[in-house]
Amino acid sequence: MSSLLLSRRDLEFMLYEWLDVAALTQTGRYADHNRETFDAVLDTCERIATERFAPHNQKADQNEPHFDGNTVSLIDDVKPALQAFADAGLIASGNDYAMGGMQLPTVVSQAGLSYFYAANIGTSAYPLLTIGNANLLLAHGNQAQIDTFAKAELEGRYFGTMCLSEPQAGSSLSDISTRADYEGESPFGPQYRVAGNKMWISGGDHELSENIVHLVLAKIPGPDGRLIPGVKGISLLLVPKFLVNPDGSLGERNDVQLAGINHKMGYRGAVNCLLNFGEGTQHRPQGRGGAIGYLVGKPHQGLACMFHMMNEARIGVGLGAVALGYTGYLHALDYARNRPQGRPIGAEGKDPSSPQARIIQHADVRRMLLAQKSYVEGGLALNLYCARLVDEARIATDEHDRAQLTLLLDILTPIAKSWPSQWCLAANDLAIQVHGGYGYTREYKVEQFYRDNRLNPIHEGTHGIQALDLLGRKVVMEHGAAYKLFAGRVAQTIGKARAHASLSTYADLLEQRFLRLAEVTGTLWAAGDPQLTLANASVYLEAFGHIAIAWIWLEQAFAAEEKSGDFYDGKRSAARYFFLWELPKVDPQLELLASLDRTTLDMQDAFF
Repeated sequence: MSSLLLSRRDLEFMLYEWLDVAALTQTGRYADHNRETFDAVLDTCERIATERFAPHNQKADQNEPHFDGNTVSLIDDVKPALQAFADAGLIASGNDYAMGGMQLPTVVSQAGLSYFYAANIGTSAYPLLTIGNANLLLAHGNQAQIDTFAKAELEGRYFGTMCLSEPQAGSSLSDISTRADYEGESPFGPQYRVAGNKMWISGGDHELSENIVHLVLAKIPGPDGRLIPGVKGISLLLVPKFLVNPDGSLGERNDVQLAGINHKMGYRGAVNCLLNFGEGTQHRPQGRGGAIGYLVGKPHQGLACMFHMMNEARIGVGLGAVALGYTGYLHALDYARNRPQGRPIGAEGKDPSSPQARIIQHADVRRMLLAQKSYVEGGLALNLYCARLVDEARIATDEHDRAQLTLLLDILTPIAKSWPSQWCLAANDLAIQVHGGYGYTREYKVEQFYRDNRLNPIHEGTHGIQALDLLGRKVVMEHGAAYKLFAGRVAQTIGKARAHASLSTYADLLEQRFLRLAEVTGTLWAAGDPQLTLANASVYLEAFGHIAIAWIWLEQAFAAEEKSGDFYDGKRSAARYFFLWELPKVDPQLELLASLDRTTLDMQDAFF
């Protein structure tokens, strides 16, 4: 198995020494598990990722999906890899036994999935979307939709998508124009005819599964026949590629047509499509054309339902960004340990015939590697922390406790998505730099890791959208309840770190920045002008994110305290780097935010 995907030792540290995942097995839901079963899952994930996913990563990049007018074709390696994934039960791994799942803790499932993201992010997109699609149906679908569609997805027979964006609307979902007209009742619930266009649909068409389950945002017209403006009119429809008969057998092709494939900079193994709904020639009784879809949840509550999948996907995007950054770091580390070039400072000229040094002996190369290590291990830790919050909320017996955990996860979600998308991409950039000119060639894998990772600051809500969500919604929701919960967790970590002399300085550094963040947050919202408050939201997101990762690094340093060995020394060195080199970056950002600067707000189109 490859040691260049992820560090198994690091995963074990995070799961068992820091997050104490074994403690989850003391609860009823996870009582059948222990460390042995968790390790077996990780072993399986690492093996399948290494043997089935990693070997065709570059091949899929170089031979992207193509459409001949009738069929989307992918390289032959993709389907058996996905079949191996499904056969191992990994699509349903976190679901109930009754649904064919393993009832694994989410934190263990996510740790296992990270191997696949590192091995081949393009092929991994298909099960990632399918898992989120099925989970949404389990939460909001009716029993017939669960039995027919969700179960088939969890078995790996059907794959799923999420269809939100439209060519004219992009991320502005209030402007979607896809229409759903009520047609009558069906075995799968209220039936509608869906007509419109959806853009940027990953996994939108292929021959990898028996069927594709599209979850489509559309607007149901009001009593006057007009679409209700804004997000309040949005509903969620289940639109299958092939209609399904009541007995579960496949029927005719639904009126969902592939209009074209998008040709991407990276992430090429995942087909990305423009889909037309209801623009074919199929016309059924009552003279109505269009794709047949079934209402999921209640009318006009579609966006609330879709957020179930969107939030899950956002954390998945963050984990994917971490995995790509992590494998890039390990490739750079391996290269630096084996590449001879130059001699240590002071050695030049003394003996030109002496052997060249491995480039890891150069301090600047170690700087770049240390930066990568701090980004990827910090990002992975944050995402696994969020996954454990999901588990804690699931097993909580007190409704208040469950609500508190959900609130904490809510405020961390935009960070878990955007921080790795920015800084683990920076890690990929540094991995190329460590390789020098070789890193800029396709013969080495690091250039593809960068291209693949460049999508992550864009999809599932851009960096700017996550910033607006964090500052405009999450920090003020329920009168700041989520922010207060986050502040409580940070204060708890600072308090326990202060008891150790080696960590007290870090505790002080974190406290200073966190108190300043609280002041700046109050200043921004006291401005009395939402436009001014949100004008520099992206800077706020970046500062908040760096402070959150410093907190996570202090947590890891505490878990490594008083333990000896190279691994723990590496953790301490990365924590030191982050606190001394990275955390100070937030100071000018917080000062800028506190000044309520209007530069970006006052800039006019004509001035450009």
